[in-house]
Amino acid sequence: MLLAEPLCKQEVLAAIDERVRFARRRFGHYEVIDVLAVLFGYAICGERTLEAFYERLQPFAIPFMALFERDQLPSRSALSRFLAALTEAPVEALRPLFLDDLLSRSLTPDKQTGSLLDRTSQSWMVFDLDGKREAARQRALPQTDDLPPAFRRLDEVCAPGYRGRKRGEVGRTRTTVSQAHSYPWLGSFGNRGNGRYREELRKGISAIGRYLATHQHSPERTLLRLDGQYGNGAVLSDLAGFAFVTRGKDYRLLDHPQIQARLHLPPDQFQQRPESHMVRSLYDCSEIPVGPEGMPCRVVVATHPEGSKKSSIGVTRKGVVYERFFTNLPQQAFTACDVVELYLHRGAFEPVLSDEDQEIDPDRWCRHSAWGQECWQLVSQW
Repeated sequence: MLLAEPLCKQEVLAAIDERVRFARRRFGHYEVIDVLAVLFGYAICGERTLEAFYERLQPFAIPFMALFERDQLPSRSALSRFLAALTEAPVEALRPLFLDDLLSRSLTPDKQTGSLLDRTSQSWMVFDLDGKREAARQRALPQTDDLPPAFRRLDEVCAPGYRGRKRGEVGRTRTTVSQAHSYPWLGSFGNRGNGRYREELRKGISAIGRYLATHQHSPERTLLRLDGQYGNGAVLSDLAGFAFVTRGKDYRLLDHPQIQARLHLPPDQFQQRPESHMVRSLYDCSEIPVGPEGMPCRVVVATHPEGSKKSSIGVTRKGVVYERFFTNLPQQAFTACDVVELYLHRGAFEPVLSDEDQEIDPDRWCRHSAWGQECWQLVSQW
């Protein structure tokens, strides 16, 4: 009831009925809203599997569906067939309704978005974009001449990519967008393997643009904190003029003459986090051409001595680990240390992202079809 009443009051259920269309055979008299009602309930119930959720819901099936103004609970098989047959069009029609629901709730004076003040007392609104990778563990299957080719249920959802944990053979990437100060989710975009990160980035920026327009905030004072996968010149050209901070991943740029000359001079600053003994030496390099188009970019190079274990981040040369950070923030407003701290200290974003992962973890692979899985991820974040 706590979930259904706001959805009815905000006319979200009516909008779903009107704008999300999906017609197929063997679905009986059910509509899209019937399946979404089940997924909404499953997302907040905390049960480990759909089977356990259905067993718990069965005695209250009619009252539960009545909350969504429906009269019959879809069976597990009907739900499974629906999610397996989902296509791109209805999921993409559902996605803007998620953002519409968020933007329909106007900000009040006692619940503002918050901001970040720079060293010139200018205010910035910060957004976090991060790609979460989840590896799927698969047992080895026998492969002999007398057996057919192996078929895995996750083939449509996952693909080989970065392995987020040991024994993970395939994975799925999900890009999330969040406003950093008041923590609302603005979107979730998933794809197989390493994902389509440039396409997902453009969708995330589009959602941010709608958020700014609705709340009448200036794009010129908007800062994007991006995950390291976006740290190359080709991606930076997609940022639509927003200010940004990201970790650079093209370490060939270290050989640029301007950077090499700067590294032979004393560092601008030193940076150390309270929970770490590591001290980084920071070198601030302005107007460095990055990417195939030579986009001018401020590059902060952070160095520290190599430890007993090989560093998983950066590149190591002659016992020194080099990290790079890209930004277009003005030097008078953000020092080199400010830039590095902005990236490394993600505030509440990482804990919130971790909490969200735990919430959807009970049945992470809810559906073994690409758009069925994307629908589940979208409803779960909603």
